[in-house]
Amino acid sequence: MLRLSNTQKIFVIMCILGFFAILSSTMSKNPVLKPFATSLGTPNELLGIVASASTIPGILVSLPAASLSDIFGRRKMLLLSAFVFASAPFFYLGVDSWWTLALVRFYHGFATAIFIPVAEASIAELYPTKRGERISLFSSATAVGRALAPFLGGYILFATSQSYFSLYLAVGAAGVTALVVAVLFLAEKRESTQVAPPVERSTRKMLGGWVYLIRNRSVLGVSYVQAIQYYVFGSVEFFLVGYLTEVAGIDIFSVGIIAGSQIAALVIARPLIGRVSDRIGRSKPIIAGAAASCLLIAVITFTTAFPLLLLLAVGYGVAFAAVLSSTTPLMSELVPASLVGASMGFLATVMDIGQTLGPILSGIIFATSLHYLGLFASLSTLLASSIAVFVLSKRRVKPTPSN
Repeated sequence: MLRLSNTQKIFVIMCILGFFAILSSTMSKNPVLKPFATSLGTPNELLGIVASASTIPGILVSLPAASLSDIFGRRKMLLLSAFVFASAPFFYLGVDSWWTLALVRFYHGFATAIFIPVAEASIAELYPTKRGERISLFSSATAVGRALAPFLGGYILFATSQSYFSLYLAVGAAGVTALVVAVLFLAEKRESTQVAPPVERSTRKMLGGWVYLIRNRSVLGVSYVQAIQYYVFGSVEFFLVGYLTEVAGIDIFSVGIIAGSQIAALVIARPLIGRVSDRIGRSKPIIAGAAASCLLIAVITFTTAFPLLLLLAVGYGVAFAAVLSSTTPLMSELVPASLVGASMGFLATVMDIGQTLGPILSGIIFATSLHYLGLFASLSTLLASSIAVFVLSKRRVKPTPSN
């Protein structure tokens, strides 16, 4: 019988917790959020506010929450996020207007905003020599929950004749499961018996860590790459469907195959490339992945053939995985051990900013006469710029010779 070490047990627990947590949060929005918001009489111009309400906490609290985990411990912050995952779904049951739905979405967003960077920081500490592989495996576990959520949520809505009440009970069940896993396995050990540091000292330490991150050119270079990757991903996720249906004339079932294949490639490739990055270093996968994404995105508008578009989507999924499998572990390696959590929070913050701005700015470009050609060309250009910024950020400035 296979026996796991304590480190391996914690990692497995983190993956199980991540699966149920992300399953719960994703099922709360896909595919139910749009029809639920519409049923509440939400004006069309306010649907975007409802949809984006849960992403705002990622920008606001990922960095502070992860920084606090450096000071007060990872387990406390993970338990806090698990509590939000478990409690938020039941607030949906009392929603009776678009603005109360937006408020619940805002509260629910705190769960993921806290959980992901703190969990990644925990894994980075558990596996100092296998960060790329293990963080990628954890991300794949959460991606499985994210991928399963629309199917499970859609089935529940179908089986219950569009009962939003039943669906959010299921969302709550998944969230409570995540909390139970966290309480039973993450709270069983006390991290320390020492008294928590004074608030003033903790605040100074946290702010000092932020200043260090902002002044670190390598940290900023990796952060820019991450922001551009999610800027492009958010734009492709939103606009590719339109190109496939409106320009390529592909039926919706085939569109689903292309979109699903892209996600599957990302999930499968990420831990494999993460293991490679542990052996050959982080820079090569980041540069290669960004370069491949740059070329693949640029080619999209030059074909309408289903096989080629499917191949491009799968290739982009692998290229995206190559970058993501290396940026997170690299960030943790660029900072002192006392700032690993803060570095994960910083990376999560710029990621959310990039993913939020992507569809908005890309929509403005799409509205010009160039349409999809200009849109995908702009995304390719940004990816090229991320390579240049990353390479330049790695170069050390030579000291000026003294007279």
